This record gives sequence, C-alpha cells and structure tokens, in this order.
Amino acid sequence: MLLIKYRKNLSKQLLFDHGQEEGVQMEQKVYDLVIEGNIVLPDRVLYNGSVAIKDGKIASVSKISHERRSHKVLKAHGKYVLPGAIDAHVHSYSALTEGFTAATRSAAAGGVTTIIEMPYDADQLICTKERYAAKKQKLSQEAVVDVAMLATIKPKNGLDQIPLLAEEGACGFKVSMFNTDSVRFPRIDDGELLEAFSLIAKTGCPVGVHAETDEIVRKYIEKYKQKGETDPRAHCWSRPKVAESTAVLTALELAYWTGVHLHIYHCTFPRIFELVQWFRQQGTKVTAETCTHYLILSEEDMPSLHARGKINPPLRTKEDVEQLWIQLSQGMIDLVTSDHAPWTIDRKNHADIFQNSSGAPGVETLLPLLYSEGVAKGRISMLTLVHLLSENPAKTFGLSHCKGRIEEGMDADLVVLDPNQSWVLNESELHSHAGWSPYHGFTVQGKIINTFVRGKLVYDGTVIGNPGDGKFIHAEHDAVKKSLQSDTVRCSVQ
Repeated sequence: MLLIKYRKNLSKQLLFDHGQEEGVQMEQKVYDLVIEGNIVLPDRVLYNGSVAIKDGKIASVSKISHERRSHKVLKAHGKYVLPGAIDAHVHSYSALTEGFTAATRSAAAGGVTTIIEMPYDADQLICTKERYAAKKQKLSQEAVVDVAMLATIKPKNGLDQIPLLAEEGACGFKVSMFNTDSVRFPRIDDGELLEAFSLIAKTGCPVGVHAETDEIVRKYIEKYKQKGETDPRAHCWSRPKVAESTAVLTALELAYWTGVHLHIYHCTFPRIFELVQWFRQQGTKVTAETCTHYLILSEEDMPSLHARGKINPPLRTKEDVEQLWIQLSQGMIDLVTSDHAPWTIDRKNHADIFQNSSGAPGVETLLPLLYSEGVAKGRISMLTLVHLLSENPAKTFGLSHCKGRIEEGMDADLVVLDPNQSWVLNESELHSHAGWSPYHGFTVQGKIINTFVRGKLVYDGTVIGNPGDGKFIHAEHDAVKKSLQSDTVRCSVQ
C-alpha cells in the first residue's frame, strides 16, 4: 500500500491511496474519502465504523469494510467522528473588525461547520429583503464554513418584510425585548411582537427572543449606578432573574396565543426551562437554549474576570450552573450555543462595569468545552452532546434537510475529536479578531483534530479553509403549519 501525502498533519494518520493497491481494479463506485473511527450517530456510537464521502455528501455509513474503494482513507481509530457542530448564536458583525472570515475561521478550528448568524450588525439591522440579500452575498465571498442567517424586524412599520425575508431563506427571526441599542439592537414592544408572531407563524419560521424586561433592568442599572457600586458583580445584580423570567413568560404567552414556534435565547437559570416545560404541556411550540458561559462561569468569577465576564443576561450562581448541567442530562435544554460576540479588549477595559460592552467570543470553544466539561466529566453523554450541538439546532432552524447528523445523503460535515488529548486554552492562539477569551488558561480534555465542511478539509491543526469555501444554507420550513389551520391558534392578528 502506498502512503500518500494529504496535508502534513494528516500524513501521520495513515492516509492511504487504495487506487494503486497491487493492481486491484477500482470499483465503479469510487468515494472521495473514507473516514474510519468511532462514528457518533443519532442513536448510538458505531465503534470501528466508517463514513464514505462522495461529492460533498455522506454516501455510506457502515462497519469498516476492506472492500470499500476510495481515493483516500483517514484512519482515526480510537477517535470520535462527530457531525459538525452548529452554533446557533453567532454575532459575526457586532464588531465590524470580525466579519464572516474571522468568525468562521474560529468556527472551523472549533469543529463548528455551520454558524447561524444574528441580524444585529454594528452598522445596521438586517430587517429588509435587500439588506438580507446583500449580507448573503457577502458571506458567499468571506465565509470559511457554512452559514444560515436570521432576520429581524424594525421596531415599527416593518412587518411587511416578514414573508419576503422568509422567501430569501431566513432560518428564523430574532427580536429583542430589551433595548440594547435603539438603532442596531432595538426593543420591539409587546403589541408589535403580537402582530409579528402571528405573521411569522404563517411562514413556519421560528422566532427567537432576547428575553429581559426592559423597565426592570433600566431601574436596577440606575439603582446601582447611583449607589456608586464598584463591584463588577453589580452587572449581575442589576439584571435580576425576575427580569429574565417575566420577559420569558410574556413571550411564552404570545407564542401560546399565536401558534408560532418560539425559541428563547441564552437562558441563564433552571426556572426558565421549567416554565418552558409547562408551556409545552399546554401545546406551545417552544425551544430554549443555554450558553457555554452559563455552564462554566458564575457571578463569583466576575471579580477576576471583570468586564470579560460581562454578558447579557448575566452570569448567575454556582448553584444555577450545577442545576443547568442536571437539566442538560435530563433533556430539558434543547441547544447549547456560544453567543459569540467578538468585542476587542479595548471595549472591556473601562473601570465602571456598566460602561463596557456585553458579550464574549466563544464559537471556537463551544464544542471543545462542552465535550471537556460535559462528556469527559460524565455530566452528559456523547449522544446528548451531538443532540445539543448538531441535531437539535438543525431541526429548530430548518437545516435538517442537509445538516445535523451523520446519515446517508446529508452534507459531509464531520469532525474528528481525540478524547485522549488534553491541552491548555491559550487565547492568543484562537482565531477570532477579539484576541481574548474568558476561558484563557483552562485545561481542556479532548482535542479537535480535523474539521470537514461538505467533505472539504478546512482544519487539520491549522485552518486551511479559505474565504468562499462556506456557503449560505437556505432554510426549509413548512410554509404553513397544519396547526395554523386548527384551533391551536387562539389569536390571529389580521
């Protein structure tokens, strides 16, 4: 057998050219690549299995077979072969210095093969068909991994764009119940939300909310400012749990009455998921996520992290962190995301905690940290991991026709993870333009070895994917849900 060179790093992993194997004739069905390892399927791990790739798609999944013919074989024995992660919460343009290229290079290095891009850019809302199409064109030139895109609406007089944005392929809509910025990240009031939810329901798209009650947060921020509070935990205290839960309850009631699929972003404490479960029992279609930082960091880390830990909604208690892990293991949480917000460090250096930008970079650390803190520590199973990071995001946002699981006919988005390697996270080695991480210095168990997007190698220890390798993923939702024609829709805004 002739060993061939298929990138420097892969040459050490026994990548063979079977086409020159002692004169054996090639079968008619020749695969582009076969990856051998422990294949993580939706319902089981296929140990000593193989995934065959042809024309960017998964062509076969089986036990290792010596009869298979492929131009190349990647032997990843003892390693996991996962479906590529889908980070359903990425702000590539909250800082214009980041953009699709830096964010998706980070994604590739972290085993994320699809990002779902937020509609809140630093310079504009993605709230019209024209803006959406222009951003879609930009990603086709800049992205290293695949991208699905959310849309949003203007605070007033923008509801006519909802069906047009859905036709453009939007994977969902994102709205905020808190006024982060009146221009780029505005609050949508409850009356407008009711009308928007009714119209979005007709498209089949989900609508996600940033759920914090504006009036409570404003009052409490002013309270701690007037006190002259210098403890960075004041950011957490100024956004109490009730500010989050009251907004979530409003959104759940709107979803109950309109029949829309509601998604609740960045939930921070267990009661939120208990409320979600109760509304599901009432027939509400709702999914909810938490984020890496709420599973790893707590408000007790704020004195050392200072503004690096300033995130909206804020970090909660250590008890909340542990209870979220229990809920993950019980299947009460649908997704885990990064809420990647790539602010440069100069936006995090103000002595007054309230004067700093909120959010942290995280797309590159999402999969490694969830594996290390979850699977490696026995808190969740490997199957739970891939449900949270791959299958459920695809189902929620209309991508499951091509993304989210290892199965014949799906896009060959694959990640090779070595569970036996441990490493120390160094923020200077990450690929985001932000240049820092709240997890700097963490010891991580399990290392991403390779990332493939539609069968193309984009990471092998170095990001080798290029801008333009990624493509826009057009979401596929049922245009009109059957439930919309039944009495489960309790309120229809004309």
